[in-house]
Amino acid sequence: METSFSSHPWLLIFITLSTVHAQLPGSWELLVSNAGVASMHTAVTRFNTVVLLDRTNIGPSRKMLPKGHCRYDRHDDVLKKDCYAHSVVFDLQTNEIRPLMILTDTWCSSGQFLPDGTLLQTGGDLDGFKKIRKFEPCEPDRFCDWVELKDVELINGRWYATNQILPDGTVIIVGGRGTNTVEYYPPTKTQNGAVELKFLAEVEDNQMDNLYPYVHLLPNSHLFIFANNKAVMYDHEDNKVIHEYPELLGGPRNYPSAGSSVMLALDGDFKTAVILICGGAEYGAFIERSTDTPAHGSCGRIIATDQNPVWEMEDMPFGRVMGDMVMLPTGDVLIINGAQSGTQGFEMGSNPCLNPVLYRPDQPIGLRFMTLNPGIPETVRYGEAFDVFVTVPLPVVGVVEVNFGNAPFATHSFSQGQRLVKLTVTPSVPVDGRYRIKCTAPPNGAVAPPGYYMAFAVNQGVPSVARWVHLVP
Repeated sequence: METSFSSHPWLLIFITLSTVHAQLPGSWELLVSNAGVASMHTAVTRFNTVVLLDRTNIGPSRKMLPKGHCRYDRHDDVLKKDCYAHSVVFDLQTNEIRPLMILTDTWCSSGQFLPDGTLLQTGGDLDGFKKIRKFEPCEPDRFCDWVELKDVELINGRWYATNQILPDGTVIIVGGRGTNTVEYYPPTKTQNGAVELKFLAEVEDNQMDNLYPYVHLLPNSHLFIFANNKAVMYDHEDNKVIHEYPELLGGPRNYPSAGSSVMLALDGDFKTAVILICGGAEYGAFIERSTDTPAHGSCGRIIATDQNPVWEMEDMPFGRVMGDMVMLPTGDVLIINGAQSGTQGFEMGSNPCLNPVLYRPDQPIGLRFMTLNPGIPETVRYGEAFDVFVTVPLPVVGVVEVNFGNAPFATHSFSQGQRLVKLTVTPSVPVDGRYRIKCTAPPNGAVAPPGYYMAFAVNQGVPSVARWVHLVP
């Protein structure tokens, strides 16, 4: 089962959590040797395809656009008439890659899926600074492509911003280089379209460690926003900071110092949210262009919904900058990619960190794998009770979990909007050679914003192949 992927220039690599190829808990498998583009931004659609995006003014890629489809780019010093693809869609079933046409520069842009499964993509550099784009995914054998909106654009240009879907299905767009404001899509939240967030300016330093802020939607509907080494709880409805968290020790964690962050799985009464932030570069490494300064190995963990939260510190086995943290269907966190020295930026990292690290919030490290086969409704509503039937080749021991994981927008060591929700379930009951599990859907949009989720059944720490479920009000 493919659970995550990493892409380097001209390579597309999937990590498979399997013991087939090695004695270790996981092994790497190369699926496609040439993706055609270098994937700066990545998103998995509900049709099990993967959208890859690079910047546009980078010269030739290794994937041509269809005949007659070219763009003219005055910002590209190499190609003024550009007939090369800078975005592709990858079919996970066939390994086929189809070129997509992107018109404006998406370098260091941001994104998020809308409730209907459309990928919203915002900002970038140069001619993409204020652009809003949409990709409405389709079945792999049909044609769909990027659409750049002409009737609406960002109020403030945004480069290195972060997007997060909100309980009502709108998207908040936070920060960016030199842009210490927030705004919304659709642009209906405020009269002027953008509001100042002073916190972002307060944490900016001389190497801009407030870029790509970590934004997590808490189950109380407020936002946890972390930039540099500080965090706040932000009421986006009234535009005010309602709590300032203690400083996280260990140096800056955001771009360009480039640690990573996740919110751990929501479960139980869905009132408790735990944030994990790991890794990052030593302060000053970016300014000095130092490629050999050791990366941080520390992690901070905080219960963001506590009245008096404090950071609990622990160390990873490796220092890591530019790592990626992926929520697994079990609720564990897989930490992959990155470097052990240097900082984020062109050719500024060194000593690749090739060892994945598994973070298990509730139990000792260890990993087993087998395949379960769920059946499950295609659409569920908030608070709805529904049945899931699973077939299991081995006996069920304990409670089989049913967990909803969304498809985030991954870029620059942070998966924007990433979320895993553990449903309330009853013990499984044998029925005609299968097991029936009674489940209750998440109660509201603050726990799980509307949209498409991957539903996993998990038996003894072993996840099933996911089924897509549309969660609606």
